[in-house]
Amino acid sequence: MDFNVKKLASDAGVFFTRAVQFTEEKLGQAEKTELDPHLENLITRADSTKNWTEKILKQTEVLLQPNPSARIEEFIYDKLDKKLPSRTTNAELLGQYMLDAAIEFGSDTPYGKTLITVAEYQKRLGGAEREFLHTSAVTFLSPLRNFLEGDWRTISKERRLLENRRLDLDICKARLKKAKLAEAKAAVRSNFNSSSSTLRSETIRAQPDSDSFNMTRVVSFLPSSRLVFQAEHELRVAQTEFDRQAEVTRLLLEGISSTHLNHLRCLQDFAEAQATYYAQCHHYMQDLQRELNRCANAVSAPHSSASVCPNPVSPAFLSGPASSGAAVPAASSSSSQKPVTLAMEQSQLPVTGARKARVLYDYDAHDTSELSLLADELITVYTVPGMDPDWLIGERGNEKGKVPVTYLELLS
Repeated sequence: MDFNVKKLASDAGVFFTRAVQFTEEKLGQAEKTELDPHLENLITRADSTKNWTEKILKQTEVLLQPNPSARIEEFIYDKLDKKLPSRTTNAELLGQYMLDAAIEFGSDTPYGKTLITVAEYQKRLGGAEREFLHTSAVTFLSPLRNFLEGDWRTISKERRLLENRRLDLDICKARLKKAKLAEAKAAVRSNFNSSSSTLRSETIRAQPDSDSFNMTRVVSFLPSSRLVFQAEHELRVAQTEFDRQAEVTRLLLEGISSTHLNHLRCLQDFAEAQATYYAQCHHYMQDLQRELNRCANAVSAPHSSASVCPNPVSPAFLSGPASSGAAVPAASSSSSQKPVTLAMEQSQLPVTGARKARVLYDYDAHDTSELSLLADELITVYTVPGMDPDWLIGERGNEKGKVPVTYLELLS
């Protein structure tokens, strides 16, 4: 117990001395040891990295989860090191509401059937969003948090130690300065006593020990010399500890470059996850639009189906008459109108701007008017007048069909 009390008193004394030194430096009453310029630049760069990482992390969390209550819940589960329970996305919840409404209104009614169709795609969108959130959390948010809660805490700890070592070094410098000043004063006082001793020479000779006064001079001068020697020793120790801590801190701060490279890879993964998510959403919405148009064509009158609810997957985008005829929907116009329509659409097939394209993702054709794709393959694409800008005509050997633009990288 005594040891703990003594240590506590010693630590309190060191803390008070450092506080006095720090205050005097701020007031300009004490000298301050400046850090190496390279180390100062590293510290500035590290502070900037920490500040911007915090801002990017916070804003990304807002982007992925706009609900503040949900973010607080995620934060609490993360701090408690517990698995966050699965949460239904807004799109999935909307899809479930639509399904419940379809059951109540009647699943065999046109409105009920449409609700079921839209609900299915809303749930698909919700699943894609869930996958995107999971991928973003693993590949982007977690590395940023790990830096702030791991590497940066270590760097901050070593920087605090460096600051304490610098204060100790400056304290030792001040002590040495005071000790030398005291030594100089003692030397002046000794010289003064030596000069005044000549006036008392007769008295000194009368004493039995003629060297007593000289011994008194040596004894009075000895404490100042000891203080200087001790202060110089403490200064050497403090300088060694400061240099060692500065080297440790410098090595940690130079690791910020590796952190930037790691965050660069994470940022690329996040952008790729975003691109995949939005491509999936676009694909699902195109499928939904296609389904809704088919439903509209099925319930509309034959003479108005083409004008009221045009089908974006018209068979006219295929080249051969046989494939065009096979892709004509059952709810099309009369047989007398069909040849005229096909002839007009086929007259628009001349190639405009044919070029090569690389496939980014796999794509499965939904009907005979489309062309299935495999990732990384090369195909020839072109457009025709009046065509939906989100689609192109793709050719691969003898195969031909519509392909979505979002799945392609056009090559020069």
